[in-house]
Amino acid sequence: MGIFDRTLKFFAVAASLALSGPAFAGEGQPSPWQMGFQKAATPIMEQITSFHAYVTIIITVIALFVLGLLVYVMARFNDKRHPEPTRTTHNTPLEIAWTVVPVLILVAIAIPSFRLLFAQYDFPKPDLTITATGNQWYWSYEYPDQGIKFDSIIVQDADLKPGQPRLLTVDREVVVPVNKNVQVQVKSTDVIHDWAVPSFGIKLDAVPGRLQVTWFRTEREGMFYGQCSELCGRNHAFMPIAVRVVSEQEFADWLAKTKASASRDDASKVATARD
Repeated sequence: MGIFDRTLKFFAVAASLALSGPAFAGEGQPSPWQMGFQKAATPIMEQITSFHAYVTIIITVIALFVLGLLVYVMARFNDKRHPEPTRTTHNTPLEIAWTVVPVLILVAIAIPSFRLLFAQYDFPKPDLTITATGNQWYWSYEYPDQGIKFDSIIVQDADLKPGQPRLLTVDREVVVPVNKNVQVQVKSTDVIHDWAVPSFGIKLDAVPGRLQVTWFRTEREGMFYGQCSELCGRNHAFMPIAVRVVSEQEFADWLAKTKASASRDDASKVATARD
C-alpha cells in the first residue's frame, strides 16, 4: 500500500469517527470516541463552546493560508522554474501587512475572550450557595444556608447498578434546582484538588487555606458528572463529582428529606451517648 493510499485510508477512518454517533459529546458525561466538548448545560459553557468554534475557524483559515503560500513558493520558486534567485530585500507594503493583519486577528480573538472571562467572573446574586471541600480522596459538601453537610464518595465497581457510569458514580450527589444561580465555594483540607464539571464550564482549583468561588446556572434537568482535575495523590482518579439538577419542587422535597434524615441521625447519636 502506497503512502497516498495509507493517507487516504487514515482520513477516511477519521471522517467516519467524526460523523459517527458515539463521536459526539454525551449528556453530562464523556462518551466513547468523543471528539468534542460535552453538551453545554449552562450559558457559560455555551459561550465557551462558541468561542472554541470561532477560534478553530480562524486557526484553520490561517493554516490553510500558510499551506497555500508554501505550495506556491515550492512551485513558483524552485530551481527549474526560477534558476536565478531574486535579489529583493524589502517590500514596505508587505511588511506593513504582515504586522497589521496579525494584530487585527489577535484583537478579533481578544474581544470575545474578554467577554467570556467577564461572564465567568461576574457573579450574579446566588439563589443557592454550596461549599465543596476537597479531601484525599473524596469531596465534602455543605449547604450553609440549609444546614446540610455530607461526604460524597465514589461507588466501587462491584456496587454499581445498571446504568451507573464507572469512576463517576458517588454515594451522595450534589442536588441543585434548575434555572437557579448556584454559587460554589471551593476549598481543600490537605493538598490542591480541582472541582471540574465539563458540562457546566467549571474548572476551579481547591487550594488549602484559600476560598475560591465560582458559579453556574443549569438550564435543564439531569445528571452531570465531573472529576478532580488536579493531580492530588494516589487515588486522584477516584474522587468524582456528581451533580443532579432537579425541579424546584423536587429540590424542596430533597431538602426536607435530607434535613429529616440528619435530625434522626443526630437523635440516634444523642441516645447512644446517653446509653
